[in-house]
Amino acid sequence: MRRILAIARKEFLHIIRDKRLLGVILVMPLIQLFLYAYALSFDVKQLPTATLDLDRTTASRQYIDALQQSNYFLVDGVLTSYAQVDNRFESGADKVVVVVGAGFGNDIAAGRAGNVQILVDGSDANAAQIGSSYAGALSRVFGSKVAISQIEQKGLNMSGAGGLTSSIRTWYNPEGISAAYFVPGLIVVLVTMITVLQTANTLVKEKEQGTYEQLIVSPISRIELMVGKIAPWALIGALDIIIIAVVGILAFGIPFRGSVGLFALSSLLYVICTLGLGLIVSARATSVDSANQLGSLIAFLPTFMLSGFVFPISSMPPVLQWLSYLFPARYFMVICRTVFLKGGSPAVLFPQIAALVVFAVVIVVLAASLYRERA
Repeated sequence: MRRILAIARKEFLHIIRDKRLLGVILVMPLIQLFLYAYALSFDVKQLPTATLDLDRTTASRQYIDALQQSNYFLVDGVLTSYAQVDNRFESGADKVVVVVGAGFGNDIAAGRAGNVQILVDGSDANAAQIGSSYAGALSRVFGSKVAISQIEQKGLNMSGAGGLTSSIRTWYNPEGISAAYFVPGLIVVLVTMITVLQTANTLVKEKEQGTYEQLIVSPISRIELMVGKIAPWALIGALDIIIIAVVGILAFGIPFRGSVGLFALSSLLYVICTLGLGLIVSARATSVDSANQLGSLIAFLPTFMLSGFVFPISSMPPVLQWLSYLFPARYFMVICRTVFLKGGSPAVLFPQIAALVVFAVVIVVLAASLYRERA
């Protein structure tokens, strides 16, 4: 234990003496947290919208007023002909054009459905899908209000009218805030990048500086050297998780509904997995540059693309779905989002925790074997 602590102290001194490295491992995650949390958002509001009113009646103006009063559309242009629609889309001035057809007012007065056309710029798929859904929902609500008003004007009582009533309630994230979905996932992404890349460099730097041979011929065993090298990074990884979680809760109002102990255990298992991956990279890399490239390939791409961070795994091709099972980030992503947003008991998260235990054992054993072979 004394030899392990000596190596850990030596590594820790190297870390705190490198001010740029301290900035990378402590300040950069916070910058990335705010950048990703605000930039990666599926919240679509204030969509630039133009209107084309071919009816010009009181009813058409009421419909356009309802469009303007909603928080989802920013009506910034009034068109006079269809010929202007293409220019608005081509220039990027608007994402949606709402066309109120001629005869809209007469159809409404006669109790028929009014003719409204919703044109959407499909070059932005997310905005197009959500914008068309919002506009369609707004049209249905407006139509329902008109129908009720017409029935009441005829002296009929709506209280006894039949029909289907649906009530929609969103659990865990009722406001639909993207930050609540992304911030727990960012814990996985940022911690993976930091621990894998820095651990991948720690032994490679010793080789490039010529001090690796001195460590090999010393009384320290290879396992003691490995543990001593990664111990400071395990503490830093745990500190990063705490910082990101606290900032997410305080700055973004993300709820934490689960068990602190369960989250701490899961985080420890995942940090062991990522540190093991870094050691595997370090055992195979011949230089710092190759370690950075290989570490980025192993850490960033699978964590970002195959963990469910941005894209639902269920929507991926079957091959990629099976491939995602090979990366521990998939399991820790489920744990983070469940613990933060849903609570999640140990019984619910047992499959994910068990998978992290298996990965931690396999990765560390593989890293030790590769390191022993390389040494």
